[in-house]
Amino acid sequence: MITNPPTLVHLCSTAEWDAARAAGERRPPSLDEVGFVHLSAPEQVHLPANRLYSGRTDMVLLWCDPSSLEAPIRWEPGVATDPASMRFPHLYGPLPVAAVVDVTPYLPGGDGAYAPLTQPT
Repeated sequence: MITNPPTLVHLCSTAEWDAARAAGERRPPSLDEVGFVHLSAPEQVHLPANRLYSGRTDMVLLWCDPSSLEAPIRWEPGVATDPASMRFPHLYGPLPVAAVVDVTPYLPGGDGAYAPLTQPT
């Protein structure tokens, strides 16, 4: 199980990131629908990326400092197709732009799939 990584990531489109920067925070639909913002440890993010955004070339990773997040983070199960022991970080409040320490493109390979990744260097 992954616990307390130094950086968490949030996956969104460049347009969604532009809107978040203008608003000062990211409030994806999941915040109203299920009460939290989906985050991932870097080594997990390819799982939701492939499930939800396969082939999209407009996605970015928001690298977040967990100590800058004001809302609680809970590590909870993902979906049934994720490894049984895997827990994902869920942020129970909006993601403040000030907590984002880096933004990087996340591009799929030629087959449309996203590869696993590690922390940026």
